Amino acid sequence: MSEIINNREYRQKILKELIMELHAGKSVEEVRERFAKLIEGISPSEISEMEQALIMEGMPITEVQRLCDVHASVFKGSIEEIHHPDEIPGHPVHTFKLENREIENLINRKIKVEIEEFKNNDTRENILKLLESINLLWDIDKHYSRKENLVFPYLEKYGITAPPKVMWGVDDEIRDGIKGVKRFLVEYKGNKEEVATRLEETINKALEMVFKEENILFPMALDTLIEDEWVRIMNESDDIGYCLTGPSDKWKPARANVEPENEEKLGDENSKGYIKFETGILSAKEINGMFNSMPFDVTFIDKDDIVKYFTMGKERIFARTKAVIGRTVLNCHPPGSVHVVEGIIEDFKSGKKDHEDFWIKMGGLYVYIRYFAVRDEDGIYLGTMEITQNIQPIKDLEGEKRLVEE
Repeated sequence: MSEIINNREYRQKILKELIMELHAGKSVEEVRERFAKLIEGISPSEISEMEQALIMEGMPITEVQRLCDVHASVFKGSIEEIHHPDEIPGHPVHTFKLENREIENLINRKIKVEIEEFKNNDTRENILKLLESINLLWDIDKHYSRKENLVFPYLEKYGITAPPKVMWGVDDEIRDGIKGVKRFLVEYKGNKEEVATRLEETINKALEMVFKEENILFPMALDTLIEDEWVRIMNESDDIGYCLTGPSDKWKPARANVEPENEEKLGDENSKGYIKFETGILSAKEINGMFNSMPFDVTFIDKDDIVKYFTMGKERIFARTKAVIGRTVLNCHPPGSVHVVEGIIEDFKSGKKDHEDFWIKMGGLYVYIRYFAVRDEDGIYLGTMEITQNIQPIKDLEGEKRLVEE
């Protein structure tokens, strides 16, 4: 056993040396032969450990990210496919791979052809064809978003942090590349070579990402995540959406306990004071802080028209005191406007309306007042929420702000 561990540590050391040599300026060809002699069947987990070690030793994530394409080209053809579970239709990895096939088809069979046509003749027709394909390619954002927001958090829970950070950085480079080329084509100024070069760089990165996902990320995730976690990823994927295609079926694992007996139910408070919501858990202190940090006032009355809650932000528009808690909302308004409040609530309770808006000027304020019916998942009326905001600063906005103020 110690021999295996030592061999693994030695191989990890040499792998890091090879990456550092590439970082120092050596070409892929200069290190490829040494790599091939030293490594046989390097597993995705070892690549993960290597990147993690580099970052832990002080190498900036941006540097590892810059090396990502280089070391992927070295690993290509050398990664042993050591763990491929049954790819059942509907499993998140199966769906990711279906999308990757569509991404490859779009790039190889359509975009590459259109780039050559554009290089030969940058007519309006060819520009529009490229724009149409680039708009389709932007669907890749949903593929990356599911990976980043559903798969990465589970990997990080198990201490696998470096590969997600590196991969997310490359995802963003691809996103920026797609948006940049689209902008160039919309505002086309005859810069044909620049547009073609940037687009080729972007699609090559996208194809390289397909390789990294299927040979590094997915095997590593399949080795790490448990079945219940994959079920949760599948169930939450619809909220983000899919890229160019979707699940070919609904995955029904033989055993999947997504609600263990000891897991808190929706709305329950656990032993540490956290309340479970559909999309996360928060403590009462965090909830209170979040509500009071909102740039608008919120008041809630329940189904019996009793004031139950209001926020206490720094800049309230209408005065509120804690004395209103427990009072009927009709007693909290002047007689002249009670009939308006009654009408809104009756419309909400009957289902005639779900919201009502007003806007008024008060000195230097432009006050936007919105009322929303609050209902449960079955559509049953739970109460009314009032949101009040001074929108004058929003109306005064002009141009753009892209930098953080000092």
